[in-house]
Amino acid sequence: MATTDDQVTMDDYLAIIRAKEGGSRRGSVTFLPEPVPYERKHTIISVDDHLVEPPDMFEGRLPSKFDDRVPRIVEKDGGEHWLFEDNLIVNVGFNATAGRPTEEWSMEPTRFSEMRRGCWDIHARVKDMDLDGVQASLNFPSFLAGFAGTKFSKAKDQEFGLAVTRAWNDWHIEEWAAPYPDRIIPVQITWLSDPEIAAQEIRKNAERGFKAVSFSEDPTGHGLPSIYSRHWDPFLAACEETDTVVCLHIGSSTRTPGVRADAPLIVPVNVLLLNAYLAAADWVWSEVPLRFPNIKIAMSEGGASWVLSMFDRLNYVYKRHAGWALEPEQAERWKRSDVTPAEAFLRNFWFCTFDDPSAMRNLDVIGAHNVMLESDYPHSDGTWPHTQAVAEALVGHLPREEAELITYKNASRLFRHEVPAHIS
Repeated sequence: MATTDDQVTMDDYLAIIRAKEGGSRRGSVTFLPEPVPYERKHTIISVDDHLVEPPDMFEGRLPSKFDDRVPRIVEKDGGEHWLFEDNLIVNVGFNATAGRPTEEWSMEPTRFSEMRRGCWDIHARVKDMDLDGVQASLNFPSFLAGFAGTKFSKAKDQEFGLAVTRAWNDWHIEEWAAPYPDRIIPVQITWLSDPEIAAQEIRKNAERGFKAVSFSEDPTGHGLPSIYSRHWDPFLAACEETDTVVCLHIGSSTRTPGVRADAPLIVPVNVLLLNAYLAAADWVWSEVPLRFPNIKIAMSEGGASWVLSMFDRLNYVYKRHAGWALEPEQAERWKRSDVTPAEAFLRNFWFCTFDDPSAMRNLDVIGAHNVMLESDYPHSDGTWPHTQAVAEALVGHLPREEAELITYKNASRLFRHEVPAHIS
């Protein structure tokens, strides 16, 4: 298996799966019976769900000079795949398991007919949200774009890649979010090749109604400058200026630290929260909260149980090791700041989880104002169609004020998305 800096990448996992399956596909596909809607005990805003890009999403959205290169669906080995430049991108569904029995869960190349329609059709999605008792949802890309638009930013023809990035965002705001503005929170993908252009796109898209941007938890996973450099400051400044939430989706670096090449696939699933832990440490110690004190960072799908450990460790190492483990000018900047690293962590970061009882037991430290819920539809980690039941088990024992903060009020405030009074 190929590795990058001794870290296994998503492409490595896909190669393992294809090798196990020998290139063959299952003979049958099963859909479970339609679920019965849950009683709505909680108003829920899910801050991490996913869409699967539909086959026609780029039609009429690119400059005419790219007419013969528009990304499209092609058939191969019984599956439907995206063709982008000369790359055949597998996994149209990318783990779109909602409504399928667990024994059929996989990451194999998928046909649209093998996915629940709510994966790629907005009208069916809203119906699935109703079944699940989810009032509003923020939807990240699937495997075509990459969680942060990384596939398009790596285009051989950078002009074409930027045009496709803009087309994806156009489709998202016009076709996915606009039909149901009270149900969908618009999130854009990033142009990673140039932070100045990325900043321009952030400002333009903020005027169009985008509330968030999906950015890589660790840009070095894509061969880009790290967050410790000042390379990304124009982009971050635009996010702070426009109140655009920076969503660091778990796995958006394409790799899981420390997973060995011969480990079973369940290991990266087990330890994926390490990505959020490491990303949070990078973003705090890179001094992003010092340079941009009003920036808002959401650790999308990162969980929250690790936050207590991070908070304690930030306090401990700052008090004990700042004198020698930081450069003198860095130590001085933190000393002059009105917050410690741990305080900046809780001031500028929000934490997204779907089933994290340990976090609920430590809200006195983490703070109920920093935690939000997600359903992760349609992925295998997701709670659809049981999100109401999961939410009740998670926050039902909490005081009503705290429960409402976690289920929807924090998300409503962070993403500036009002919930109708008759719903809340």
